[in-house]
Amino acid sequence: MRQVVLDTETTGLNPKLGDRIIEVGCVEILSRSVGERHFHAYVNPERDIEEAASRVHGLTREDLLAKPKFAEIALQFLDYVRGAELIIHNADFDVEFLDLELGLAGLGRLADHVEKITDTLAFARELHPGRKNSLDALCERYFVANSHRTLHGALLDARLLAECYLDDARPGEPGDGAGNPGGGGRGRLAAHPRRRQPDRAAGAPGGGRAARALPRRAREGDESPCALEEAGLGPARSAGKPLHARQLAAGGRQVDLIVDEVHRRVVAELLDLLLLERVLEGALELGLARGA
Repeated sequence: MRQVVLDTETTGLNPKLGDRIIEVGCVEILSRSVGERHFHAYVNPERDIEEAASRVHGLTREDLLAKPKFAEIALQFLDYVRGAELIIHNADFDVEFLDLELGLAGLGRLADHVEKITDTLAFARELHPGRKNSLDALCERYFVANSHRTLHGALLDARLLAECYLDDARPGEPGDGAGNPGGGGRGRLAAHPRRRQPDRAAGAPGGGRAARALPRRAREGDESPCALEEAGLGPARSAGKPLHARQLAAGGRQVDLIVDEVHRRVVAELLDLLLLERVLEGALELGLARGA
């Protein structure tokens, strides 16, 4: 099945309150690597962009006045994603916005056009419970280079997510440490068994998120967001050798165990000191009482 990694940027957080898409970026996964063919479009949202959102992706309404409306690029977008498995980080957010835009264009819902939707955020939360699982956190955890990311941008973020998704299973590299060979085209995120299946029933709710702290959308582009294009991303290397996600995950677990042990010992030492202090206070009081 063809896989497409997708990201969007928006005017704000809540499509129910009128927020709209301003950027869509998609890349293909082919032969266990990010393909050359991609889809990328800036969109005129026909409304103002929230200041907080603009600080994240760097786009203003003025930047987008000459760009096409979503309805004008909708068929081209659907041609690119049709029949594919969509891979999205925090899929509910993007799907709700895309359902809104497609509905306004009279083109149904996203689930009507794709085979399935995979939410990498849900996978990451189960793989790394209690840890940050933003795209930046995944890039750091899986050693995917993102130092050039100063603003959010849909196309760049889609590429970064694709690298994280593939990181642990490239050709010729070791497997996942559980007896599974490498080179299978599916990394730790990709190998996770749970995936979000789109509800194809007509009129079914999109299940999108109404509010978040800041839009994840608008993934980091360069200093001039509308000029964003090819970014040429790849996994970071150390001493000429690629570092794999499983190595970092194993290291993270070891660090957690060490921290827990240090914490236990510190608490035990503090309790001992507290007990000693109380014994000394009792001895002092006893001595003073006898001297009186």
